[in-house]
Amino acid sequence: QVELVESGGGLVQAGDSLRLSCEGFAFRINDFSIAWFRQAPGKEREGVSCMSSSDGSRYYRDSVKGRFTISRDNAKNSVDLQMNSLKPEDTGRYYCAMGPCSHLYSGDYYLHYDYWGRGTQVAVSS
Repeated sequence: QVELVESGGGLVQAGDSLRLSCEGFAFRINDFSIAWFRQAPGKEREGVSCMSSSDGSRYYRDSVKGRFTISRDNAKNSVDLQMNSLKPEDTGRYYCAMGPCSHLYSGDYYLHYDYWGRGTQVAVSS
């Protein structure tokens, strides 16, 4: 069955880097747009980045532009999120999901993403 599994989270200091990975099972991750979301304690889940399957376009929310990079690793069947210059406000649980990049920032995003991973925790201390 289709499954997304995130890994790579951890506890780091401000300014450090982490690389998150979203590995796909029972499907070719190359064939689908994959997004990363995050949810901080007490806050709404928000779209962070997305990679389109149609043309490889990449999307980033403003607060992570220039620091985060989304990419595919075909050998691993994964979509990775390289996070540099991490800030305390990047703290949260990070989830990957299968769905259209056009709804990355939609208020009803949950209606458009068919599969979700269980998430990986990122904590950035100041």
